[in-house]
Amino acid sequence: MSLSNVIKYLDKNEAKHLELLFDIIRQKSISATGEGVEECADKIVKMMNGLGIRAKKFKTEGLPVVYGEITSNPDALTVLIYGHYDVQPPDPLDQWLSDPFEPTIRDGKIYARGSGDDKGQFMAHILAAAALKKDGWPDINVKFLLDGEEESSSVSLPKFISDNREMLKADVAISSDGPKHPSGRPVVFFGVRGLLYVQITLEGAKHDLHSGNNGNVAPTPAWDIVRLLNEIFPNNGQCQIPHFYDDVLDATEYEKDLIKNMPFEKEGYLETMNLNDTDMDNEEFWHKLMFEPTVNICGLGSGYQGKGSKTIIPNQAMVKMDFRLVPEQDPNKIFDNLVKYIKNQYPNAKIEKFGVTVPTRTSAELNISKAVVEAVRLGSKQEPVVQPRLGGSTPDYLITKHLKLPSIWVPFANADENNHSPNENINVDDFYDGIKISATIIHKLAQQSKEKLLEDLV
Repeated sequence: MSLSNVIKYLDKNEAKHLELLFDIIRQKSISATGEGVEECADKIVKMMNGLGIRAKKFKTEGLPVVYGEITSNPDALTVLIYGHYDVQPPDPLDQWLSDPFEPTIRDGKIYARGSGDDKGQFMAHILAAAALKKDGWPDINVKFLLDGEEESSSVSLPKFISDNREMLKADVAISSDGPKHPSGRPVVFFGVRGLLYVQITLEGAKHDLHSGNNGNVAPTPAWDIVRLLNEIFPNNGQCQIPHFYDDVLDATEYEKDLIKNMPFEKEGYLETMNLNDTDMDNEEFWHKLMFEPTVNICGLGSGYQGKGSKTIIPNQAMVKMDFRLVPEQDPNKIFDNLVKYIKNQYPNAKIEKFGVTVPTRTSAELNISKAVVEAVRLGSKQEPVVQPRLGGSTPDYLITKHLKLPSIWVPFANADENNHSPNENINVDDFYDGIKISATIIHKLAQQSKEKLLEDLV
């Protein structure tokens, strides 16, 4: 088979591929409410089978998983492609310039919910595989795992993976989600930070109290929550939860070298962050984003929030926090230590755990990692930004921990995709380029020795 023939076919069929994407985007699939998710899974299965990819919808304890495959040789390299077909709710609707579920092209961008996150990205892989199959499938096996709950913490996926290990057996996982570099250069990354999301609630009197008649004697949960937050993360910038940093792994020398070559768009960063200057150079900037954990306040509330004044002592105060974690921090262990730390001072505090994602790390030094980077370079005709880890969080741990696979991420969407926000979008050209990059990755991996690609995974 010829990769150049495949690229020519893709160029000739851009309009067809765009309409296939539009058809999937038009079908709502909001996992937070369940709206349209089953119907979207059915639509994807029908489309994949029509393109020559054996596909099936699998029920889970929650929302369905779509699985598909093209297999040729049980001894050949097997690539598992992960993506998700569920989307975030489109709210607030009044901030969209067009219907969020009617894809609209403006200034070279496809505007619609799911266009970048993640329908436009997993569809690129599906269309690449279908194009390769038309020209004579290479000596490689490709499997697709499409999650219906990624935007809702993939709560049903661990059991599905546990129950279907043989079907999902592979040598490497490749996923596409998130943005390219702001310069437009492709990005390849090899892990993600983990996540612990909690809510802490402190209570005082049975109800709000008059601040004059009860001041100095009544309990004050609002002040208590302020003091507690300052104790957890004081001005020195070091988290005070016991053993918080015990398991942190620093960057390897190879990863440190990669950071040195990663561009830091300082002026754009300062403008976006509304800062006059920063002392950070590119190495410190990327080290903080990828190799250091965070302590963040997501929401903080207590008492009267309306216009004017209301002189009360609120009877309750609440804070929502997220901790972005790095290998080998354990979010459940950190939660247990956080609970002990708070309960020691505030025995009646209510601490709830709303989300947990384990941090992951695949070595960028592996032969398979370097082979994918080279394929991205060839497919994009650009020098990719090789990024050791994403600052954000994904269900990557289900691949690395449960399936025990090296996991490599190749985002196709533009940096300003506005995922999770109104006017989400993907550049039309980035969608087309994503198909070509995916086809190049599959083709180039098929040409190489499986033994050589995997020899350093033992």
